Amino acid sequence: MEFTDQAANLRKLAYSRNEAGVAVLEPEAQPNENIAETPEATEDIATSQETATRVIAVTSGKGGVGKSTLSVNLAISIARMGKKVLLFDGDLGLANVNVLMGIIPEHSIYEVIKGKKKIEDIIISTSYGIDIIAGANGISQLANLTEAQRDEFMSAFGAVGGYDVMLIDTGAGVGANVIGLVLAADEILVVTTPEPTAITDAYGMIKSIVANSKEQAIKLVVNRVPSAIEAKRVADRLTSISAQFLKTQVESLGFVFEEDLVQKSIRSQRPHVVLYPGSKSSACMNHISARLLNSSAADDGSGIFGFLQKLLGV
Repeated sequence: MEFTDQAANLRKLAYSRNEAGVAVLEPEAQPNENIAETPEATEDIATSQETATRVIAVTSGKGGVGKSTLSVNLAISIARMGKKVLLFDGDLGLANVNVLMGIIPEHSIYEVIKGKKKIEDIIISTSYGIDIIAGANGISQLANLTEAQRDEFMSAFGAVGGYDVMLIDTGAGVGANVIGLVLAADEILVVTTPEPTAITDAYGMIKSIVANSKEQAIKLVVNRVPSAIEAKRVADRLTSISAQFLKTQVESLGFVFEEDLVQKSIRSQRPHVVLYPGSKSSACMNHISARLLNSSAADDGSGIFGFLQKLLGV
């Protein structure tokens, strides 16, 4: 959906809440200037069952763009739309997923690699309706596994099932570990902000992805925007230069407003879609979740086991 279409419809919308208290937008409400640039409710979410888990990497060209915060809130928003979600913290340097939810993990994937724990021992079921694998300790060790260890790890991790979506919160930048996780996913969600350095680095990430694989479905979210106009400017710039110079199509899923409430939720270690469900940023997140679920899954998506095969080079 084009930002221009979105903006035209927004003037006809106003906030309301559904029975769960989640921010939605109703098309028949009276115009309200305070919410004139809030993303509208999207199409009905596709209800067809996926044959395999959708594996989606959430990444960014640089740190500090709110990627992990977006990953956590996106996972919860998707779960509230009836999907079973696993959020995997794949950030080697700054594993923040558990911190953003006030959770202290007892185990890490490193213990699974070493055979000390089973995969189900490190999956944490949260009160927010999502499961998480917290902390990426051990991911860098995957390249050094013997064939027997690799097979054992794949068997253990590949047994994880029943999830509609697995989101991977990767590290930032184009380092080998980050790119490895990104390329192993079926779909990629690149997060940027309107800052020039963030835009430049987001393009660098897209360029690195395309250089390694032209088959990945790349999507874009512009985070921390002051207005829908600014979000459109950034999205148009990145999608147009990607098409012109990289010959690749990047799909814009939407944007998230900059709000003090988001920072308050981070300090309280509770996701803003939970703490402030009626906020503009939460409405934005619900919009993005619906767009993501309505977008086509990768044609060759092979689920979690396929993700592991690509990650380990099998």
